[in-house]
Amino acid sequence: MKVVVAGGHGQIALILQRLLAEAGHEPMGIVRNPDQAGDLERVGSRTIVLDLEHTDPETLAAHLDGADAVVFAAGGGPNSGAARKLTMDRDGAILLADAAQAAGIRRYLMVSAIGADDYDPDSEEVFQLYLRAKSEADANLRARDLDWTVVRPGGLTNDPATGLVRAASSTGGGTVPRADVAALLTYILESGAARRAQFELVSGDRSIAEALAGL
Repeated sequence: MKVVVAGGHGQIALILQRLLAEAGHEPMGIVRNPDQAGDLERVGSRTIVLDLEHTDPETLAAHLDGADAVVFAAGGGPNSGAARKLTMDRDGAILLADAAQAAGIRRYLMVSAIGADDYDPDSEEVFQLYLRAKSEADANLRARDLDWTVVRPGGLTNDPATGLVRAASSTGGGTVPRADVAALLTYILESGAARRAQFELVSGDRSIAEALAGL
């Protein structure tokens, strides 16, 4: 399976690409900075150098040719300003969906954020705009005729993977290791689970397979 990961140098993305490569799949990561290619190669992934904020669906679609699935794990980053929350976290995700449809790719996994729909529409605070960007990107994806999955993780940690999670439409808050998010994404891609499903994800007491089966 060939999987293209937008935001290929992110922490979840790098773990995901390593897991996919170890399982015999063909991950490819989209990055803006060519200097990051070595990090992707070390986890067994190939690199697509492309700035999602300065390209168009047709150009991106050409890079997706032959892919079986795409994953949006990109973001403006914690130190980016408010504007990039919209141009990357929202518009970048929509661009990837446009390109996926143009390339005939139906499977789209979105890494979103817990509580994304609870943003304050009147606030210009950066975190509120981040939640708004995620919410609007998720809504755009849900409206498409694609086999989408929207994963909304809780607070992300760098703890080792536990393999035990809770998945629900609303989990009420919590944290989850990035490694468990990546493992869940890998499972979804390999199993075909959670098609046209949106859920929040935190650490819990059920295996990934059990948690997803209960949605």
